[in-house]
Amino acid sequence: MQPLKGITVVTLEHAIAAPFATRQLADMGARVIKIERPGVGDFARGYDERVKGLASHFVWTNRSKESLTLDVKHEEAQKVLMRLILEEADVVVQNLAPGAAARLGVSFEALSKVKPGIIVCDISGYGDDPTNPGPYRDKKAYDLLIQSEAGFVSITGTPETPAKAGNSMADIAAGMYAYTNILAALMHRQQTGQGQRIDVSMLESLSEWMSYPLYYAFDGAPPPPRTGASHATIYPYGPFAAGDGKTVMLGLQNEREWKIFCDKVLLQPELAGEARFASNAKRSAARAELSKLILQAFASLTAAQVAERLEAAGIANAQVNTMEEVWAHPQLKARGRWREVQTSAGAIPALLPPGSWQHGEPRMDAVPALGQHTDAILSRYGYSPEAIAALREQGAV
Repeated sequence: MQPLKGITVVTLEHAIAAPFATRQLADMGARVIKIERPGVGDFARGYDERVKGLASHFVWTNRSKESLTLDVKHEEAQKVLMRLILEEADVVVQNLAPGAAARLGVSFEALSKVKPGIIVCDISGYGDDPTNPGPYRDKKAYDLLIQSEAGFVSITGTPETPAKAGNSMADIAAGMYAYTNILAALMHRQQTGQGQRIDVSMLESLSEWMSYPLYYAFDGAPPPPRTGASHATIYPYGPFAAGDGKTVMLGLQNEREWKIFCDKVLLQPELAGEARFASNAKRSAARAELSKLILQAFASLTAAQVAERLEAAGIANAQVNTMEEVWAHPQLKARGRWREVQTSAGAIPALLPPGSWQHGEPRMDAVPALGQHTDAILSRYGYSPEAIAALREQGAV
């Protein structure tokens, strides 16, 4: 069963944050109508051509949607948009520039006057509340910039060089909070009949995810140091090279595991009793010294042999996988997590969304071509083929 079947979402979206939120609504069965600019569409369509000529970001965040091309600044296109929202939409999602939705007449304030049950989710970099805009409201807000503003970059990387996350961390955070807030708003409407406005900020979303380092640096205390792939405050916890040049990722969480690690993995049980390594704080402070001892113990072993010792000792460990190795990951394969999704360039594999899905598969329909559903949607509103052709000639669709 798809729990959001019967819910219609109209979304004026681009890039990652809003498309990721609405794709998850589509996974749950919602009908998602994506409004795109005629001719070019969501600019994420042009990020790269790595997936059979299609963009990697786009195919990830846009399956199971309908693509309707509208020039929302065109008078005739605005009529179509408003009719679509007022007659069909349960939810409107937008991540246009701050204030743009209000100028188009699709703000919650405007829509709720004629449709009290409407849910409007506004996603922006710094928040888009007209009553409390804050000094950053109109700043441009790309993912890297928000990672920087939220402090993520300051604690990520090596002591010498800060680093951003390898994926769109701020966009993903905002998309997840938009998704969960929309689900809560739908439950609230079911109970009260009332819609609501949701204001999701990328800065606030990623800052929430930064709460551990924020509290670690509470009241002027030093922040967690940048330690590459190692844990900033727990040690040993991170990557260690084996004798064959490959890397093993391992992590210890408590004193019991430290003793087992010394005895069963390093084969040096006496280390567990040394005062210089008697607590996590001491081990973290002496990480250069301890790292040297660990690397010496691993120097005569292959990464596979190190992993065997760690597994036998019950010590947490992992392989540092490449993207190619994740595609072939045996656990994902064994659990049957891969599906096939259609695109305009042919079928591609797609990961089943996290969850058990005991009562039925999620919706995993095709990634739409630009404007693929324009004619079908307009024809439902009584536009003839000739009228649609005229709108297209005018640039309205």
